Amino acid sequence: MNSPSSSAPRGLSTWLILLAALAAGTGLWLGGWLLAPPAPAKFENAVLYPQPRAVADFSLTRANGKPLTLADWRGHWTIVYFGYSNCPDVCPTTLAAFKQVWKDLDQKNQSKLVQLDFISVDPQRDVPETLGKYVSFFNPEFVAATGSDDELRRLGNALGLAYSRDNDANGNITVDHSGSAVIIDPQARMIGMFRPPFVPATIAADLAKLLAHGS
Repeated sequence: MNSPSSSAPRGLSTWLILLAALAAGTGLWLGGWLLAPPAPAKFENAVLYPQPRAVADFSLTRANGKPLTLADWRGHWTIVYFGYSNCPDVCPTTLAAFKQVWKDLDQKNQSKLVQLDFISVDPQRDVPETLGKYVSFFNPEFVAATGSDDELRRLGNALGLAYSRDNDANGNITVDHSGSAVIIDPQARMIGMFRPPFVPATIAADLAKLLAHGS
């Protein structure tokens, strides 16, 4: 029969072992929690690809006569949209939405970190003066550019944006184009798209998350 004096140390040892195991388990859990990557940001309007996609170099011309190439997409975020100035509904609606997005970003001092490029797929009618005035009406900071059909289609294929241009029976030009806006990261890589309907508040919130967390 064990005496009380001999059972106490063994009971104390058991508690110490249990406490040590609990402390070790807590330490492992805490260490894993601290080292684990942060949960990915949730986006309302943006659809992001699993991995960024490289974009081949291109050569377009801005409405001010200066070139627009892949190098101009480096160092800041860029939103790219295909459209044309004679578009009766989708293009002005989209530009009006992004005008509001830029106002929201400006309130957070973030508008200078993002650029919007409006690329016309109707270069025959969208001469520099016409295209420049059209885009500047929404925001003079937006970039307006166009180029040859070869360049436009090559860039469109790289970005997943398509367009077609035809003459109807009356000789009028009809243009169809993709409605999404491509998201380009500061490394000039395509990381996803904003898809319509474009809600300014949610797009601004998504851009703020991209600026905070990166691609």
